[in-house]
Amino acid sequence: MLKQGGHYFDAMSEQEWLSPFEAWLAEARATEGPWSDALTLATATAEGVPAARAVMMRGLDERGVVFFSDEGSRKGHELADNPRAAAVFLWPGARRQVRLDGRVTRLSDAEADAIFATRPAETSLPVWAWRQDDVVADRDELVRRLEQTRAQRGGADVPRPDYWVGYRLEPDVVEFWAERPAGLHERLRHERAGQQWRVHRLAP
Repeated sequence: MLKQGGHYFDAMSEQEWLSPFEAWLAEARATEGPWSDALTLATATAEGVPAARAVMMRGLDERGVVFFSDEGSRKGHELADNPRAAAVFLWPGARRQVRLDGRVTRLSDAEADAIFATRPAETSLPVWAWRQDDVVADRDELVRRLEQTRAQRGGADVPRPDYWVGYRLEPDVVEFWAERPAGLHERLRHERAGQQWRVHRLAP
């Protein structure tokens, strides 16, 4: 089991990945702020051309990690054509990282709507003001579009646009890494084996 307080791991055991991940995430949130929920998401085209970007985690449970995107964006197209992804959470202050690999599924409309409803209106309005990856003339165009959208929708609840989609990365592999002196870094890899998880210690 992973111990919460230090940069080391206890004895290996068969266990699910969520509890140790939640423990590390809680520590990161307490010390590193809201960007602790940011992850680097890597996707690829059907031909295997990769791309990576940072997105915010919007949900977490035993099924995986939830994030949102415009389905018409580059990553939306890539996930439609090749529904697998890799993600990395990096917490520099704690000198820790967690890597996840697995398939990506779309959330149901009801689940996506429920999560979207928890967002402040100021962060929901931009998804109505433009489509992600739109080419724009300049920053002034973004400001104009946002002000127009605020005038139209700012006084009411902001629903989720149909094109703003929730995704869940359902990991088959979750790897924990923690820095240790003299290059003796800790690595434990959790691998799904049917309904069970197996844990392997790896050389750094």
